[in-house]
Order: sequence, then C-alpha cells, then structure tokens
Amino acid sequence: MASINSNSSIIKVSAIKAFTDNYIWAITHSNMVALVDPGDANVCIDFIEQQQLTLSAILITHHHPDHIGGIEKLLAYCQQKQWSITVYGPKNENIPHCDVKLVEDDIVNVIGIDFSVIDLPGHTAGHIAYFAQANVKPFFEPLLFCGDTLFSGGCGRLFEGSAEQMLHSLNKLANLPEGTKVYCAHEYTQANLKFALAVEPENEALKNYSVKVNNLRSKDQATIPTTIKVEKQINPFLRSHKIALQTSAKQFDRNTLATSLDTFTTTRRWKDQF
Repeated sequence: MASINSNSSIIKVSAIKAFTDNYIWAITHSNMVALVDPGDANVCIDFIEQQQLTLSAILITHHHPDHIGGIEKLLAYCQQKQWSITVYGPKNENIPHCDVKLVEDDIVNVIGIDFSVIDLPGHTAGHIAYFAQANVKPFFEPLLFCGDTLFSGGCGRLFEGSAEQMLHSLNKLANLPEGTKVYCAHEYTQANLKFALAVEPENEALKNYSVKVNNLRSKDQATIPTTIKVEKQINPFLRSHKIALQTSAKQFDRNTLATSLDTFTTTRRWKDQF
C-alpha cells in the first residue's frame, strides 16, 4: 500500500486481489474510493465495506473482461446505496456504462487527484493509462495506472496493435519521471524475470532485482508497484535500444536488425514462445 498526504488527509493506493493474478487498484482519499479496472465486483464490495468507503469513480484502461467485468454489479451496488458514481474509460473502445470517454491529454479529477490520460495502443487498440503528476501537496511520487501495457519485467501481448505501436507506447512511459510508481494490473513479475534473465543474463541490476522478487513472492507479497527507474534497468521491453538486447535478439532470430523496433519485435515474439 502506498500513502501520500494531501491537505492533512491521506491518499492511499491499495491492491485488491482478483482471479488468479489480477490487481484491482483502490485509490482512497478520506472516505472516498476510486477503483481501477474492477474485473470482479465482489472483492471490491468486500473491500469497500470493510474499509467503510464510498465508491465515487471507476477508471478503465481497456476492454478485456478481467478489467471491466465488475462494472455493472458495482453500479447496481452504488444505486442501492444512492451514491453518485462516474465511469471513465478509453474513447476508442467499447466500455459498458462509460460516462466519460477519454483520449490522450484529457485531464480528469478523481477524488482530488488530477489524472492525465495517455494513449497506449498495442495490447488493445484503444488502451489508455492514467498518470498523476506530483501535484498533490506536499509533493509525492507520480502515479501511473497502466493496465496491461507495462508490467514489471515485461509488457502486454499484442492482441490488437502492432509491435511498432507497443514500442511507441512503452517509450512514452519510459519518458515519464523515473520516480513514477507503476501500478500494473497483474502479478506477472516472477515469470517475466525468468524470461528477462534469458535475454540479458549479465544484467547485474536484473539479477539483484530477481532475488528481491523471488523473496517477496516466497512470502506471497506483491511486487507491484514498481517504478519507471527500475523498469528501465531490468525490463527487456524498455531496453531494445541496448546493444546487449540487440545481440540476444539476433541470436534468437539471425534476421533481426540492430534497431530498437526490430529488436523489440523479435523479443516480444520470443517471449510469446518462452
């Protein structure tokens, strides 16, 4: 759980576990809560009632069922409670009950936090992320809710977009402040790092991070949030411009050119087969 201070009240980000490995993110401020990608309404309602919160917003990154499946039941729950709620989601995807359809550079204020929208096509055609600058006083680390685009040590599969689109999307995220806390939607880190070590076995930062992650998972502790700084050091999909990654990709497929795009494309295909 991450906490920041805002005008003597506390903003918290808490993980609600769902399904096998999903994280639904609960952003709370005073007694209000916003949920990010609530695929399962039941675990969200349990959290809301245990914490005695009022649900006021739902933020959706993309249309996959494990991210939107709980919307309808949560809206019915809010109606029963007579709570006003707003559903935010990507304009270019079919999100049920979406009140506010968002595109790049839109800004929405949710429970006192200004989130700017980043378009991230690749995993799906209209995938977006929500980014909060360090603008709540006193200052805190920026926050990024990026769904299934960037994972710790990995990235999302290319279900609807191209490798070029995904690389462009990941480069956008890599250019965010290094202190940005990254809240992705799945606990994939341990498996991702096994692949990352196969691609870049001499990366000392990666080896050290893998030890840390294995220790956390042995205690059933979350490896998320990560940070942009960490991911730039250990994530092969943010490192396709590096000679070591280009060499590994060419060893996997000798036709790979020494470019970021070709290296990324080969590395993503390699991961799909790993």
